[in-house]
Amino acid sequence: MLSRRNLLSGSLAAALAASPLRAAVRFDGKGQGFELAGQGQAVPLFVDASDFAGVIRATHDLSADIGRVTGVDAPLSPTADKGRMVLIGTLGHSPLIDRLADSGKIDVAPLRGKWESYTIQTIANPAPGISEALVIVGSDKRGTIYGIYDLSQNIGVSPWYWWADVPVMKRDHIQLSYGRYFQGEPAVKYRGIFLNNEAPCLSAWTAEKFGGINAAFYKNVFELLLRLRANYLWPAMWNNAFNEDDPLNGPLADEYGIVMGTSHHEPMNRAHKEWTRRRPGNGEWNYATNRPAVQQFFREGAKRSKDRELLVTMGMRGDGDVALESTGGITSDIALLETIIADQRQLLVEETGKRIEDIPQVWVLFTEVQKYYDAGLKVPDDVTLMFADDNVGYIRRLPTAQERATRTGGFGIYHHMDMNGGPYSYKWINTNPFPKIWEQMNLALTYGADRIWITNIGDLKPLELPIEFFLTMAWDPKAVSKDRIAEWTQIWAAREFGQAHAQEIATLVSRYAKYNAWRKPEQLRPDTYSLENFDEAERMVALWLDLRSRAEAINDKLPETHKAAYYQLVLHPIRGCCNLTQMQVAAARNKRFAEQARASTNEEAQEVKRLFAQAHAIRDTYNHDLSDGKWNHLMDQPYIGYFDWYQPVQDICPPVSALDLPDTAQFGVAVEGARQGWPGYYLPPNLPILDSLYRPSSWIETFPRGKRPVEIQLVASDPWIILKQDKAFSVGKADRRHRVEIDWRKLPPGRSTGTVKISNGRDGGGAEAQSVTVTVTAIRASAEEERAAKGCWGSLVGAFSIPASDYARNIPAAGVQWEPIPDYGRVDAAMSIFPVDAASMPDPQRAPRLEYPLFVGEAGEWTFDLVTAPTLKVNPDHALSLALWVDDGPPQVVTVFTPEKRESEEFLGKASEINARNDMRIMRFKAAIATPGRHVLTIAMVDPTIVLQSIVAYRDALPASYFGPPAKRIGA
Repeated sequence: MLSRRNLLSGSLAAALAASPLRAAVRFDGKGQGFELAGQGQAVPLFVDASDFAGVIRATHDLSADIGRVTGVDAPLSPTADKGRMVLIGTLGHSPLIDRLADSGKIDVAPLRGKWESYTIQTIANPAPGISEALVIVGSDKRGTIYGIYDLSQNIGVSPWYWWADVPVMKRDHIQLSYGRYFQGEPAVKYRGIFLNNEAPCLSAWTAEKFGGINAAFYKNVFELLLRLRANYLWPAMWNNAFNEDDPLNGPLADEYGIVMGTSHHEPMNRAHKEWTRRRPGNGEWNYATNRPAVQQFFREGAKRSKDRELLVTMGMRGDGDVALESTGGITSDIALLETIIADQRQLLVEETGKRIEDIPQVWVLFTEVQKYYDAGLKVPDDVTLMFADDNVGYIRRLPTAQERATRTGGFGIYHHMDMNGGPYSYKWINTNPFPKIWEQMNLALTYGADRIWITNIGDLKPLELPIEFFLTMAWDPKAVSKDRIAEWTQIWAAREFGQAHAQEIATLVSRYAKYNAWRKPEQLRPDTYSLENFDEAERMVALWLDLRSRAEAINDKLPETHKAAYYQLVLHPIRGCCNLTQMQVAAARNKRFAEQARASTNEEAQEVKRLFAQAHAIRDTYNHDLSDGKWNHLMDQPYIGYFDWYQPVQDICPPVSALDLPDTAQFGVAVEGARQGWPGYYLPPNLPILDSLYRPSSWIETFPRGKRPVEIQLVASDPWIILKQDKAFSVGKADRRHRVEIDWRKLPPGRSTGTVKISNGRDGGGAEAQSVTVTVTAIRASAEEERAAKGCWGSLVGAFSIPASDYARNIPAAGVQWEPIPDYGRVDAAMSIFPVDAASMPDPQRAPRLEYPLFVGEAGEWTFDLVTAPTLKVNPDHALSLALWVDDGPPQVVTVFTPEKRESEEFLGKASEINARNDMRIMRFKAAIATPGRHVLTIAMVDPTIVLQSIVAYRDALPASYFGPPAKRIGA
């Protein structure tokens, strides 16, 4: 929870990454401090004409930002002699700043020789004619620019003021507390985004608004990156060539201070489209068969590194974003790649005149490329090795201690928030919860992959939130430690929408991303969530409807000036994903109801079509109504009806069934736990066994099967069976749900059986006389069992689950322990080992352990499914193992990456694809429990980097569902 003090500092500090100005900016005009603006005026800004063009340009932005806040732009002064001023400059590039530093007027000692660092200081009488100054000084070009934008953000200008229409709160005064403020180097040296998968949305939008993906477009991208303290970009490449489509692109990036790269399959500063538009030589993109032409192509790209700050992608893949065409075997392929990289490095030296060590280079181990490195490919130590994730956010590999000790070029991470490719594509909406990003990128930081971070963000919008979180973490991990993610999100919400609703908005954006990660929208199918077991589909719809209701309630309270931004960042994804979930579940009901011959089958078909049309209305509001159509086409992405890994050309409405209803008054019955309908199925209906400790109730649904209304009677055989009528989970107005509860006071301990007879009251016979009898079985715990079970996880009969964070004891060992990651995955908090680079512990009984109180009503062999994140083998020395045992039984050790399972569990293997779709992995254990009653379940670490979410326990076949049985502590 945030304290009042934290809330106050959040309201004063707009910057989300580390900011030396947190709590230093005031708007009340009271107290002592440097007054930046007030009384309808703003102090003038000075930047030396000899400074970097990007610094001068950013100074103009600061002038405009002050105007956005106060209504009056800060004037730009050509001279530094105006009484009270803001002085801006870069060490070594501003004579005025250098004089102030040499004379001791400003303290720059912490900046010298640093990367992208800055200071903001107030000083008196810095120069003739100036009585007081606010000085912004950078250690280098971007350091100064970041200092400028830090001030902008803290006075209330969101980095997303243009990109998401975030309004700027008007202020009469802007004041900075007197003092010296320093900001040191970022945690990750190169931090950026990859504009990718840019059709149909980004390409159509830029064509309409800018005439293409050109400099007019990119200047908005560059400014956003700098406001977010990023410095690195892979440009759009599907049908684009950054340097050739608009000759202004490259020089403009260099002027802004953006380090340009090219994607993982586009080496030597060349876009793939530059090759396909020429196809020189014999036309083959093949170093073995067309070497002179490819080498000349590389040489031309090497020239671009001479006068610009570029980060050169090395190596070579196949023609387009595909694997390298093999030379016949991995040994010869490795030899070819080593030759290619050696030749590329020689070309860079020849064309730039620089030492090769002074040219930043990266080799990206994407998809199949990693196998060459694992098989022994040697890359010069000064080249950064960029490990990739599995395309859905889980890192495949991280550097070992030996690798970290020997590679001067360091290591990087290629991350995905958007994907067009295997194991499946997801491009529509944000599905990236912050705790997942944090957990994986914290591994990267801890294991030393901190030279380059880049994330694939598709069209940029609508991934505003995870982009900023990712870049904040790259700059300042302490600002978003696992226990501060909720605080960070609330500060973000306050910056964008004000303090009044910040806590609720933070919850809304966290919840929708969390729900979307459970099953990405593109992978949602009518049969994803169970209609029969654990009320799963119903609970999922209820979660989304609640979220939508809360989001719309906030929308109604916001001023009109905030609603465009709120729709983009909060309301649209919630409305769209709620609607999608409702539609897919309605399609599931339609199919199931057709099998049960429900008359409401046809109503469900109409509901699916209504929701399908509503999906496009939600989309059109984004495209056409917001900000006078500013964002038209950015929601063109199809997302409904995927039938393969790639997107459909258009959204495809889920198929629906229709019934030709008879003109009768017949009825049908459905029961929890079964997909069939009665009369009609040859086996009689039975409710799931009711359990006084775990499952106290169940349900029966009745419904018409013809056009005429029906009158139905339900009669319980025994007084301990209680029937309560409710609305069925159906759009059918005549469908009814009858909750079956037990009056446990009227039952003796042990098993009891009764029935519920459903009839139309025509027991005397007749053509339409019907009756169905449902068996009800209930097991009541004895007083002794109730005492033993209190506070435990378990049941008298059937499956149950345990949240991993709800342990009774957490036992550390050797400075290593299990710790919660709040709001992670499917649970309120998941558990993982910290420190994350701890050594493996082969003896589970001496390793960090979690203990859970367990109660089972049945002895025998129990299965325990440990639900974990689908973490990959980031450390080659860790096979990912956990141990489990009950009471004093022998520990059972389960390993993910065994020789037998490794191929299936690794990236794009059969098990890995399933895990990626479900966003979880099951580690299955078997344990014998000799007697019914209370026991202790222990789970112990063997290897780190596993994230444990929950435990599902069962003896018999587990009822089919997506999440398994809900967690319920006995007696809680």
